[in-house]
Amino acid sequence: MSEMKHPYLMFLGDVGDQLGAKTAQGIVDWRPEWCLGQLRLDGCQADLGIKDISIDDAVAAGVKTMVIGIVNSGGFLPEHWIDKITEALDAGMDIASGLHIRLADVDAIRDAATRNGRSLFDVRHPTQDIPTGKGTDRPGKRLLAVGTDCSVGKMYTTLALEKEMRARGMKVDFCATGQTGIFIAGNGISIDAVVADFISGAVEMLTPANDPDHWDIVEGQGSLFHPSFAGVSLGLLHGARADALVLCHEPTRTHMRGVPEYPLPDLKECMDLNLATARLTNKEARFVGISVNTSGLSTEKGDAYLAELEQKFDLPCVDAYRTGVASIVDKLS
Repeated sequence: MSEMKHPYLMFLGDVGDQLGAKTAQGIVDWRPEWCLGQLRLDGCQADLGIKDISIDDAVAAGVKTMVIGIVNSGGFLPEHWIDKITEALDAGMDIASGLHIRLADVDAIRDAATRNGRSLFDVRHPTQDIPTGKGTDRPGKRLLAVGTDCSVGKMYTTLALEKEMRARGMKVDFCATGQTGIFIAGNGISIDAVVADFISGAVEMLTPANDPDHWDIVEGQGSLFHPSFAGVSLGLLHGARADALVLCHEPTRTHMRGVPEYPLPDLKECMDLNLATARLTNKEARFVGISVNTSGLSTEKGDAYLAELEQKFDLPCVDAYRTGVASIVDKLS
């Protein structure tokens, strides 16, 4: 990642909804100065709110890397995107991707990179040697975001916590565990690409022994209640050995993303299971707050919902993007 050059052109392809472009949106939200424009194909249903530009215009503006800024189930690369990707390579850009498929495994992309002397970055694929987790005690403090579902704001919450804590002069690092977080932080390990036996060990690598007052803020993934992604969530809980947990939730959903037959869990049920699981490696784990993505509610309804949860659970309840996370950080100071 240290070799990846910005500014970026954000490639959205013809992704079918806004949430499918969450990688690109996250980079734009947290590193807007790096993002000069977006490239969308016909039928694209996402918009980052930045300028639509062509590959030629992007090169003229100084873009160095085109980022494939989408997520999809299975992390595949649609065949009809390949021509645009090779066009960008031929125009002099590098390509970066957070998809599961490796860019160099696509013949046309590998050949275009080779003939143009360009670089391909697959940020989702770990390059480190990762041990199995041991669950041993280690100095330092750790906070992990967990969720009622995938894509409910765990990354935004942890980035907001790190920013607020850093502003207060606290010792803190954001630990990226997904492709979007890695693009933003410049380092990390994409946990969903780690072989299952080594997930907790990868998280231990991200959160090593540190000063007693230093916090590692660990980006969460998936949900213990999601039939597709619970394994990754479990490995994170065990490897992080978290002292503090924050529950992330999106209240307008009626079912788990991508699996309509599975309803979202009750918040207390979700918290109880996450806490029981976290206490396998840290008996002192506790919840310190709830972070709710209220973007689907009016401001008034969102505020009322946060107040209701705060009274019910006796914990700070925030919208990390809209209201900030100061009240959760107050519990960590």
